[in-house]
Amino acid sequence: MHRHIKTSFFIALTAGIAAGLFSCKKEAGPAPAPPSGGGVNPTDTATILKNATAVPIGFAIDYALFKNNATYRNIVVREADQVVFTYHMKHGAIVKDDGSMDFSQADELVNLSTAAGLEVFGHTLVWHENQNGNYLRSLTVGNSNPNATNLLPSGNFETGSGTSGTGSSLFTGWNLLIGGNAVGSYAAVTGNNSSRALEATVTTAGANAYDMQAIGSTWTATVGQQYAVSVDVKASVNGGRVRLVNQNNQYQQFDITPTASWATYTWTLTAQETAPVLRLNFPNAGVYTIDNIRIVDLSTGTPLTPAEIATAVDTAMSRFIRNSVTRYKGRVKAWDVVNETVLDGTGVVRTNTGSTTGDRFYYAQYLGRNYALKAFQYAQAADPSALLFINDYNLESDNRKLDSLIAYTNELKVKGAKIDGIGTQMHISINTPQTGIDNMFQKLAATGLKIKVSELDIRMNPGNIVGFTPTQALLDQQASVYKYVVDAYFKYIPAAQRYGITVWGVADPDSWYVTTQNRAEFALLFDGGYNKKPAFTSFLQALKTNK
Repeated sequence: MHRHIKTSFFIALTAGIAAGLFSCKKEAGPAPAPPSGGGVNPTDTATILKNATAVPIGFAIDYALFKNNATYRNIVVREADQVVFTYHMKHGAIVKDDGSMDFSQADELVNLSTAAGLEVFGHTLVWHENQNGNYLRSLTVGNSNPNATNLLPSGNFETGSGTSGTGSSLFTGWNLLIGGNAVGSYAAVTGNNSSRALEATVTTAGANAYDMQAIGSTWTATVGQQYAVSVDVKASVNGGRVRLVNQNNQYQQFDITPTASWATYTWTLTAQETAPVLRLNFPNAGVYTIDNIRIVDLSTGTPLTPAEIATAVDTAMSRFIRNSVTRYKGRVKAWDVVNETVLDGTGVVRTNTGSTTGDRFYYAQYLGRNYALKAFQYAQAADPSALLFINDYNLESDNRKLDSLIAYTNELKVKGAKIDGIGTQMHISINTPQTGIDNMFQKLAATGLKIKVSELDIRMNPGNIVGFTPTQALLDQQASVYKYVVDAYFKYIPAAQRYGITVWGVADPDSWYVTTQNRAEFALLFDGGYNKKPAFTSFLQALKTNK
C-alpha cells in the first residue's frame, strides 16, 4: 500500500506516498540515521545489486529526490534495473478537479529514468486511494435533464456574422476583447457537433489573465441556488488554461486545463448575485476552441440514475487508463492495473469500506466486481504488448486474502481479462513468520503467472516505540529477513515466473513509514547517510547465492 496526500499541487514535491495500513503519505521530518556496519559478516559489499542476478531489481523513487538529490539518484542508477514511481503516475497526481490531465511531472520522471537506462514499471492505474476524489465524486451527484433551460443561450455560438474579428458582431451576445500586452485573435470555426464555435488564438499571453477575454451576456440567477456551468473545450497545447469567471459585483472562477480532444467540463457554482456575467479568460498562449456553454439550474430535472452514474464513472476510469497507457506505450512495458482490490480479512472485493472523502473513491461501488475486468480490458486495448499485473498487500500474513486474490484473478481471466502477473507488496517486519512467506510464494507460483515482489520493506520497529533506535542485533535480524525473502522467492518461484524484486524506497529517512506516518522506522537498505546497511549486504548475498 502506498498512500500519498497533496497539500497544494503535489505536496511541494517532497518524498512520500500513503495508504491505510501500509500507506505512503508525505510530510514528516527525517529520522535519525541508524548505525551502520558489522554483524552480518558479508563477504562482498562492492558488487552492484543488478549485476548479481538476472532477476530485475528495482527501487520505488520519489520525484523530487530523484530529480534533485544526486546521491539518491546515483544509488538508484547504479544498483537497479527498474524503477516505479511512488506517486507521480497515480490518478491524484495527474487528474485535475475539472477532469483534465497534467502529465508534465510524470513525463519528466519517465524521461529522467529512461535517460539513465532504467526501465519504468507503471504504477498504478486503478486504486481506491491517491485519486482526485473531488472530480470522481462530482460524477456521481447532480441532476440529469438535457431539456432543462439553458440560462445562457448565446453559449452555443451559433449566431453572429463573419469568420474573424473582435467586438460583438462575430458572436451574438459576446464582447471579444484583447487588451494590455496580449496579442491574439478570435475566429468562428466548426464546433463540437455544431456549425460554429469560438476559437481564441493567444499568440502572446497578457500580464493579466483577463487581458484576452470573451465577455458573455448577463444571466439570471437566484442567490444561494446551485447551477451547473458546462462547456466543451479543446486546445492546441498541453498545460494551457481557459478560465471561467462568473462576475458582476462578486467574483467566482473555475480553471480548465483542456487537452487536444473535445471534452466537456462542468463547474458547479452557488450563485452569489442575481445578475452575473460569464466571462472566458485566456491566460496562456495557444489555440483554444469553446462550444456548447450551458448554465442549468440544478434544482430542475431528475437525479442521476445509477446507470447514468455508472456510465460516467466507467468513462472516467477508461479515459485515465487509456491516456496513461497510450502515452507511455513502448516506454512503460508493464503496469499495475488494479491495486489492492481485496479487503483484509474477508476476501471480498473492496467497495466503500471506509471514508469516501479526500482522495478515496471505490470504483466497485458503482461498477460492481467487474470494474477490474474493465480496467484490464482498457489497458490491454491501449497497449496489447504491455504486461499487466494485479497488486496487493498482506498476502504473506492473511491466507484468506491470498486465496481470495488468486480466485478473483482466475475469475477475471475466465471472463477475458489479460492478467500476466501478480504483485505481492511485502510491507513486512522482522517478526513476520517465515511460514507465511513460504505459503504465499508457493500458492502464487501455482498460478503460473509472473510474480513480482513489488513494494518490499522490512520494519524494525513494528511496535512503533517512540524514540526507537536500532541495535546491532536488530539490524542483523532485519538483514536476515531480507535474505530469507530473496531465498524463498528463488526457491518457490520458477525462473520463468520471476518478474523481479522492488524495494519500496532507497534510504531510511525517505521511507513512507517516516515521511507519512512520522514513525521511528528504519525499513530500507541504506541508512540516513546513504551507507549500505547489513540489510543491503544480506540482500546482495542472497541474490548472488541464488543467481
